[in-house]
Amino acid sequence: MRVTLTLHTRPEVPLEAGCIVPQRFAGLSEKGIENLDVMHGNRKAKIGDFFRVSGAGSEEIHLEGDLSSIKLIGMNMSAGRIEVDGNVGMHLGAGMNGGEIVVNGDASDWVGPEMNGGRITVRGDAGHMVGCAHRGQAAGMNGGEILVHGRVRNEAGGGMRRGLIAVGAGAGDFTGVNMLAGTVIVFGELGIRAGAGMKRGSVVAFHQADVLPTFEYVCTYHPLFLRLYLLHLRELGFPVEDAHVGGKYRRWSGDGIELNRGEILLFEG
Repeated sequence: MRVTLTLHTRPEVPLEAGCIVPQRFAGLSEKGIENLDVMHGNRKAKIGDFFRVSGAGSEEIHLEGDLSSIKLIGMNMSAGRIEVDGNVGMHLGAGMNGGEIVVNGDASDWVGPEMNGGRITVRGDAGHMVGCAHRGQAAGMNGGEILVHGRVRNEAGGGMRRGLIAVGAGAGDFTGVNMLAGTVIVFGELGIRAGAGMKRGSVVAFHQADVLPTFEYVCTYHPLFLRLYLLHLRELGFPVEDAHVGGKYRRWSGDGIELNRGEILLFEG
């Protein structure tokens, strides 16, 4: 049995609903879930003021409706599953440690900021700062997977330390900015200034892109680690071709203003 939350009243201002997380719902009755606190702007409210609740005592949550103004869903999630039929607001899966979130729609900015584990799948597009560090923090995503089948906007993987971000379509500017480690794979067009300030890690693209002058061409080769990622992503529905798996990639080392141990890999064929 799962818990289903159906939006019946759209919030007038953004609703902070960090309590929508499996570990908070486990063991609660429908009435108990309805009485969990949320923040409607600067005022306290209850889940039941906005959602109709069906089911109880489960670590599987199903959300229905346009949740584009609902923030912090899955915050600090450690287990279980959340599925959203519709669009979702900012800070989805912030600080997530485990479990799975699936969005059958689009997501706003800050998907999975500073997450440590688990998987977030967005079937549509996502906004800015996917897997990023919060402003003023050095490290962003520290483990897990963020899989966006559509496009993402600027600064995906900013400050990323570990984990995988995969983008099925294009990415905006500054992908992998200040990256510490980890892997970002973009199947569509890659915006400008990718890898700016990166120390380690890999940014992979399958279309030609402008590389910053602080990156140096090293070689063209078959990266073995990438084959494993691509076979994994193919199973998850990403547009991985046989040529991608067995092809050659041009390796650019950078960023020269930092440790010069990161890389941008551009598919050559």
